[in-house]
Amino acid sequence: MTLHDPRPAAPTLNSLGFARTAAETRVVVAMSGGVDSSVVAAMLKAEGYDVVGVTLQLYDHGAALKKKGACCAGQDIHDARRVAERIGIPHYVLDYENRFRESVIEEFADAYLAGATPVPCIRCNERVKFRDLLQTARELDADCMATGHYIRRLDGPAGAELHMAADPARDQSYFLFSTTQEQLDFLRFPLGGLASKAETRALAAEYGLVVADKPDSQDICFVPEGNYAAVIEKLRPGAAEPGDIVDLAGNVLGRHRGVIHYTIGQRRGLGIGGLGDPLHVVRLDPDSRHVVVGPREALATRTVPVAEVNWLGGGDFASAGERDITVRIRSTRPPAPAILRPTGPTTATVELAAAEEGVSPGQACVFYEAGSTRVLGGGWITMTESRR
Repeated sequence: MTLHDPRPAAPTLNSLGFARTAAETRVVVAMSGGVDSSVVAAMLKAEGYDVVGVTLQLYDHGAALKKKGACCAGQDIHDARRVAERIGIPHYVLDYENRFRESVIEEFADAYLAGATPVPCIRCNERVKFRDLLQTARELDADCMATGHYIRRLDGPAGAELHMAADPARDQSYFLFSTTQEQLDFLRFPLGGLASKAETRALAAEYGLVVADKPDSQDICFVPEGNYAAVIEKLRPGAAEPGDIVDLAGNVLGRHRGVIHYTIGQRRGLGIGGLGDPLHVVRLDPDSRHVVVGPREALATRTVPVAEVNWLGGGDFASAGERDITVRIRSTRPPAPAILRPTGPTTATVELAAAEEGVSPGQACVFYEAGSTRVLGGGWITMTESRR
């Protein structure tokens, strides 16, 4: 005899986690014009979702046409439009140039003038793509917004969690640490589980997308050829005032042509050769216009203060207590062991198990759960204490 279970069957979830058919689920896809976001749009359309493509114009598209490897302008907008036409979805271009300048570019310039090393791509995700664009997606009655970022959103016991991508070589968690829990609940990252970029390009070819072989974007989109100083001088005329290059004791070793031309850890191009062991930029002091140099060991740092902490680890950050984690202070380095000590609602001190060289104010310090791929959040490095 077969007994009937009176409990209702659990609803079947679609691939984006909604208890409805794909056709009943509207997804706004942030389309940059590159291969990654184009594949996301094509993939979701092929699965039957109600897909709407949105592309942001973030800076002057006329100038951007002359720059190879840019994003969110010029040729990329044209490519996004062609992909949308190919897969048969509505496509909108939103002029966010003023928002981008105010929220990202202006701060970038101010941070450099203050001797920091900013990461504008993080601010763009935080203040433009995952704030303003996400709000636009809600206004379009979307159930979620999908992007081409290589990161995973997994369901945890307490809700959605952010995890590193399956492919460590493509992982973009460093650039997305400031994603809030509310944003994470609305976002989807369909490419995070792919094994490699080659798999993405194969899908692009399968869908017949014109961007299948398009090169990845390089550098910061509004910085031609990686020339940061030229951008700062254009935004802040007269900012590149010359000053002294000094050693750790304050002795003048030479002259420089402006603090904005130097970064922490820099060794080449100082113009002070012949002084014995190689010297590196240890600190930048915009107030005195000093570029402070010293031996490589002076760059070693174990104590990293951070501010503007975004916490994804659950509960109140300030009362989370000391905990062992791993951290990443460069997007190109793997997470390293550290101890996290909250010092306030959005501030903390990170003690690195092994000293890192070239840690600079303005960079991000991203927290990961020890022994896991889970992103616990992160903060912005404010200053460092060098080990002498």
